[in-house]
Amino acid sequence: MAATTAISGISSRTLAISQPLVTLRCSRSAVSYSSSHRLLCHRPLSSSRLLLRNNKHRVQATILKEDEEKVVVEESFKAETFTGKELLGEESNTSSSSTSAFELWIIKLEQGVNVFLTDSVIKILDTLYRDRTYARFFVLETIARVPYFAFMSVLHMYETFGWWRRADYLKVHFAESWNEMHHLLIMEELGGNSWWFDRFLAQHIATFYYFMTVFLYIISPRMAYHFSECVESHAFETYDKFLKASGEELKNMPAPDIAVKYYTGSDLYLFDEFQTSRAPNTRRPVIENLYDVFLNIRDDEAEHCKTMKACQTLGSLRSPHSIIEDDAEEESGCVVPEGAHCEGIVDCIKKSITS
Repeated sequence: MAATTAISGISSRTLAISQPLVTLRCSRSAVSYSSSHRLLCHRPLSSSRLLLRNNKHRVQATILKEDEEKVVVEESFKAETFTGKELLGEESNTSSSSTSAFELWIIKLEQGVNVFLTDSVIKILDTLYRDRTYARFFVLETIARVPYFAFMSVLHMYETFGWWRRADYLKVHFAESWNEMHHLLIMEELGGNSWWFDRFLAQHIATFYYFMTVFLYIISPRMAYHFSECVESHAFETYDKFLKASGEELKNMPAPDIAVKYYTGSDLYLFDEFQTSRAPNTRRPVIENLYDVFLNIRDDEAEHCKTMKACQTLGSLRSPHSIIEDDAEEESGCVVPEGAHCEGIVDCIKKSITS
């Protein structure tokens, strides 16, 4: 009888201890979308390895306040810092449990190549468009929207073969291309495409860039997304410098009609869709002059940077609207199981044969 009482006491104490532990784990991993606080989070991944990687690459939203005129972009978004050194230093202590030293070397190589290519194009643009701002912006926006076409092309091909079906990726990338298209329309309305040479150069660079991105995305989606992050980072820095240099002049100039229609229209679903680091309906621009237009274009580029950075972690991207829909269903998770993903065409073929 005494033994039974002792065992019962131990069991009750064990249960009492395990309950807060379970509660603690749930509080750290189970994440929800709260309409009262406008927080956009994600649920835990089904794989512990992916969970570790997601935690290390978590992207934080930067929410604009009414009295702010600037979006603060993380230092990692600056093109000159894409060397891979920070990544190696951050992951060296956990490489045995997450990624191998060889994989880290591959990541460093990919990022080094991307930085070299981005810096080379920037030097060419600096030489050709030193004093021609709107023409430079036209070329930038013609190039910047190309990767999203390339991503969707490859994703459609994967869907055709039944390898890789990511509806959220298609939604977000289309919304990104829609946003960049309106940037381009704004630059055209400002006269950035008035000279035939600028149109010729932008269109031919864009054509080459499309096929290059398709090739990169087939071989290594992570590298393709990182290259796009480099391009978007340069775009952010370019617009930020322009605002600082010509801000007062821009405040006295009217906003193009296409900008007013895009940023303040009644249907902003696609505008919310590409901003995966923030909740829908939390950013509503006010367009009163040309300064406000370029301010919001710059902030759009910051959001593209965050989305491209999130895409580099396998399976981490979700549509902001899908998260709201899934949050209403308690059993639905925010991330597709690891087995449904593949990294590049080689991995897709391998999984299609072995599955």
